[in-house]
Amino acid sequence: MLHSAHLHHSGSIRFAAVTIMAAGALLLSGCADAESQTSSVAGDSHYPVTVENCDTQVTFEQEPERLLLLKSAAVPALHELEVLERAVARAGAYPEDYYDQETLSELEQIEHLTKDTDQTGHTLLSTDVAIAQEPDLVLGELDNLNRQTLAPTGIPTIEEPAMCPGGLDNPSFDSIYEQLRVYGEVFNRGDRVEEVITNLQDRVRSMEAKVSASGAAGRTAAVLYPTVGGGTTYAYGTQSMAHPQLEAAGFTNVFGDVDNRVFEITDEELIGRNPDVLILLHSDGDPEMVKNAVEQLPGAGHLDALRNDDVMVQLMNFTEPATPLTVTGLENIVEKFYS
Repeated sequence: MLHSAHLHHSGSIRFAAVTIMAAGALLLSGCADAESQTSSVAGDSHYPVTVENCDTQVTFEQEPERLLLLKSAAVPALHELEVLERAVARAGAYPEDYYDQETLSELEQIEHLTKDTDQTGHTLLSTDVAIAQEPDLVLGELDNLNRQTLAPTGIPTIEEPAMCPGGLDNPSFDSIYEQLRVYGEVFNRGDRVEEVITNLQDRVRSMEAKVSASGAAGRTAAVLYPTVGGGTTYAYGTQSMAHPQLEAAGFTNVFGDVDNRVFEITDEELIGRNPDVLILLHSDGDPEMVKNAVEQLPGAGHLDALRNDDVMVQLMNFTEPATPLTVTGLENIVEKFYS
């Protein structure tokens, strides 16, 4: 009886074990199916997603998790969309004056590969070093690191539209919002991006209202990029963000008849157009040296802007390209000339 009971007990154990394993298998299978369905639903709801950048279709099968920054222009958008922490490395210059303390803290956590530049100011970074970071998205392009050179690796690239070979057609503040929506698609941040855009639109409207209420609009202005130490002076025309920025600030661009983004001008041409206000852009260094570069131009004493000290120097990305920093640049201009 003991033997028989033992056999019956052993059989029960084996049956129970098989039943448990079968139930476990069904449970795991059910989880896998649910997981598969969830992934499918999540994938169907957003990814894969394709965006257009520099006249190229760029497809993302999933949300990028490892970003490589080759320029600083994308930083404000990434910060606002709460994905800047995904950057694993960066190259080039990131002037502190562009950012609030929270953004600076985020940037400090990102490995800075190089600040080295060539004689034209372009960042120097080897392709091998870039690829070694194992990015799943590169933001910005360099001469040797661009969509074409990275194509064999399969690493997608997003460049700011103003920096694309064809540039932007008729840039405006809407250009900022459109590019933000591109990032919103890439990172699946649709709801957040609309909040960011609404905030930027409110800030622009606030500045326009302040200008209108001042009754002081109507002056002429020029946005220039002088060469410190002597050399070419560049001006910004209608295909740059300088143009809509000046309009929002209540100024008439004296180079508003030039259908280019940026171009060389002569000293005589600048003096002949004689803007009431000068906004001088630079990439780094002492702002006073930038102003001095214009003051040293032959005949500069005839410029009304210099005689009346209606001159403002600010960092390049507060005007170009079209990013949230352009709105901050507008606020800086309005504060300077309407306070």
